[in-house]
Amino acid sequence: MLLISVSLCSFLLMNASPIDPLSANVGQAALGQMSREHIEKLESYWGSKEPPVKRFITWGKDFISGDMGISLIYKRPVSKIIAERLKNSFILMLTAWIISGVIGFILGCISGMNEGKLIDKIIKCYCLIVSSAPVFYLAMILLLVFSVWLKVLPIGFFAPIGVKSEDVTLMDMLHHAVLPAVTLSITGVSSVAIHTREKMIDIMESDFVLFAAARGESRWQIFKNHCFRNVLAPAIMLQFAQISEIFGGSVIVEQVFSYPGLGNIAVNAGLGSDLPLLLAITVISAAIVFFGNLAADTVQHIVDPTIRRGGLNNVSILE
Repeated sequence: MLLISVSLCSFLLMNASPIDPLSANVGQAALGQMSREHIEKLESYWGSKEPPVKRFITWGKDFISGDMGISLIYKRPVSKIIAERLKNSFILMLTAWIISGVIGFILGCISGMNEGKLIDKIIKCYCLIVSSAPVFYLAMILLLVFSVWLKVLPIGFFAPIGVKSEDVTLMDMLHHAVLPAVTLSITGVSSVAIHTREKMIDIMESDFVLFAAARGESRWQIFKNHCFRNVLAPAIMLQFAQISEIFGGSVIVEQVFSYPGLGNIAVNAGLGSDLPLLLAITVISAAIVFFGNLAADTVQHIVDPTIRRGGLNNVSILE
């Protein structure tokens, strides 16, 4: 039901778009020089004159049967295009997801255990600045510093210019993914760090931690024996829940760095009114976000057994 609703909303928005597919892809000047028969063939190809209901039902039947259609812009099967670009985006988002989760968790723990101190103020200031900064602005700053001024990282793309796709190595891919991944990581760190900090502060003010400090346990012992397990479950849930944020941010980052991922072709499909490609990307993106949230709930249920016990206690009370 979720995927049907998402695809329907995307179709309606695209159908209401003021962008004319013929003008956007052929050009207004070229259309003025074409014959009426040629224009009618183009309108039939782009489906601009078909009833919207018929277009959506036809697309839905084909999609359910496993046929995603042919991209109107790239003139290739949509499934093959998405498979290629999803692989590129997966490398980028997985790297950013892991880095942001680990660093955000560490910074949140340090900040929460040192509430009110200088290190806490520095981490909070960093998180607030980064969370308020637009992703594209941060991407352009990193691009300017590391690619233009320092010249230590490539300016964009997925592989070196002029190198054939079969000659591209894994190191080339990783080298070109550094800046986009770092950009997504920096923005993802702030949310994980802020939420982990708040949870850590609550744990540090709990009775069992105060009792442990009164017994003479060091801060490291308190964190290892009492705080780590209690703060890990909400951090893991938040980490899986922010898959949607990383996925959304990758669309902008891929545009800035000309990275050939799923977000890049989503923008091209939207601007070019490529209905089969855009709807397929939308449905797959919604599925990824859905399974990310489902994984967050499942992992928290496994890591934190008190949720199961709490649920059982509530049932017994009601009975």
